[in-house]
Amino acid sequence: MRRNQSVNDLAVIAARIRRHVLEICRQRGGYAAQGVALADIAAVLYFDELRPDADGWFKDRFVLSNGHDAIMVYGALAETGHYGMDVLKTYNADGTSVDQSPIEGQLGFEITAGSLGQGPSQSAGLAWSLRRQGLDERVYCLFSDGELQEGNVWEAAMFAGHQKLDNLCFIIDNNDMQASGQVADVLAVEPVPEKFEAFGFKSRRINGTGITELLDAFEEARATKGRPYAMICDTRLWAGINCLQKALPMAHYTARTAVDWDEGLTEIGATLMELEAKRRE
Repeated sequence: MRRNQSVNDLAVIAARIRRHVLEICRQRGGYAAQGVALADIAAVLYFDELRPDADGWFKDRFVLSNGHDAIMVYGALAETGHYGMDVLKTYNADGTSVDQSPIEGQLGFEITAGSLGQGPSQSAGLAWSLRRQGLDERVYCLFSDGELQEGNVWEAAMFAGHQKLDNLCFIIDNNDMQASGQVADVLAVEPVPEKFEAFGFKSRRINGTGITELLDAFEEARATKGRPYAMICDTRLWAGINCLQKALPMAHYTARTAVDWDEGLTEIGATLMELEAKRRE
């Protein structure tokens, strides 16, 4: 592991990120279900995988393609201390700088996200440029399974495979839910790993909420030479907070009045107490 974080340490961080997401979104609603489900990925990515630089930021690059998953980034950067919760609680408010779909240059975001499918091509170009400059920075790009319906994702995959960009790692949030319904019903994208393999990637399907599997997959990505890496992360909306998973039917967007935020915060608070007690044993 890059920073010698234990699995339990990362589980505590993931629980804290989930709590941050709920506290941010309870004000006006938002993409809380995705932020909760992606908390384990965020914990491993920001607290173990991305290498820190001398200025208190990260040497490696993270590219968010699907802008609505910015809530995951906000939750993680609240935990790193790069954002204060007083600022983050203005998420989606009129005049806020904390946008649901952020723009290039905002702290934590390499590109203007929201026009789906753009991230993979921009991250592939970034990885190619870094390699040509002789830099050892790695590029990680998160995008959704719904984005696999976009043709430019596969153009990016073709380019990355052809250029053998082994400094590039795609992270696919495979939650089978998009704005108009389940991905499998709107336009099926499976089998995802085999498709990336056909484009020259090393690919692996994992449990996106399993910290041990995430650590193993990121280690495998770093060890893979001569090929880019695709990590297909099976997730489920609200994963990690059981009471909110019962708030069916599952929805891509969560209105402020759609769930009991206090109930969710109570459950994640209890989970966090258990994890912290286990860490002290």
